[in-house]
Amino acid sequence: MAPTANLLLADLASSGVKQIPSKYIRPISDRPNLSDLQISDGSTIPLIDLLGLNGPNHSLIIKQIAQACKNDGFFQVENHGIPEEMINNVLNMARKFFELPESERLKYYSDDPTKTTRLSTSFNVKTEQVSSWRDFLRLHCYPLDQDYIREWPSNPPSFRNDVLEYCKSVRGLVLRLLEAISESLGLEKDYIDKKLGKHGQHMAMNYYPPCPQPELTYGLPGHTDPNLITILFQDDVPGLQVLRNDKWIPVNPIPNTFIVNIGDQMQVLSNGRYKSVLHRAVVNCDKERISIPTFYCPSPDAIIGPPKELINDDYPAADYTYVKNITRSFETKGLSKN
Repeated sequence: MAPTANLLLADLASSGVKQIPSKYIRPISDRPNLSDLQISDGSTIPLIDLLGLNGPNHSLIIKQIAQACKNDGFFQVENHGIPEEMINNVLNMARKFFELPESERLKYYSDDPTKTTRLSTSFNVKTEQVSSWRDFLRLHCYPLDQDYIREWPSNPPSFRNDVLEYCKSVRGLVLRLLEAISESLGLEKDYIDKKLGKHGQHMAMNYYPPCPQPELTYGLPGHTDPNLITILFQDDVPGLQVLRNDKWIPVNPIPNTFIVNIGDQMQVLSNGRYKSVLHRAVVNCDKERISIPTFYCPSPDAIIGPPKELINDDYPAADYTYVKNITRSFETKGLSKN
């Protein structure tokens, strides 16, 4: 069936709507209290400098990563090796894509969460009762031999080349982080790499339009990521919040840094030592916001569970150990943890 008018949120928002439609309004008990945030000194997530990861500060950085994974489930990284120009190119590609005429963007629209390239809105329009204030473009980007690239948008003209180079660079960063996380767990540094089989990688370009009533809705409600690890770049507009000690803390943008968060599969692999924590995106009435998460996963035939080295009296084998792979995108995941 052909898409209908205002199927995408961006087009509804740009129409000058003064009140959000009822399908976006959360129940009173589940609305973001935008004034009740933990904003005291030291309340943000750790910032880790990766510059010395292969040098004399190696042990210190491994310790910092271990503490962040255990205590926060989130951390930021600087001196990560990905050129600022490359990051800005991809951010500009995302912005230009969402600025395209509706007819051009809708070429990629689908409400089927199994499609490897698709534009859609909210979280999962097929299953949710209340929609979220977000449009997104999802791209599968590894293994590249499956030729996902031919499915990607060809407009803007340099989209495929710029995004491809970015995906390769982010994958390199992920592999370095997985080695460090393996080592921080006392495992061989290639342990996680080997557990992932052929690996899987996909990304999203999230577009959050200005919202006339941000106190009534979410860009994304509270959720954990079902994949292994997520690498997020956000523009200069705040919106990401992380739950800590039953309080939401804002993760305000720092130029040229990436945000790293532990997913459900990493929590399983670490036998509960490292935490996959709730996070959400709020919106505002003045500015659009763009974020670009990369989700790293095992291949479909991989089995994720804790190694015997991480099972002991203090950490018995956890009941939630997966014996199947969870590579589906998190739009297909329920929001029972909200």
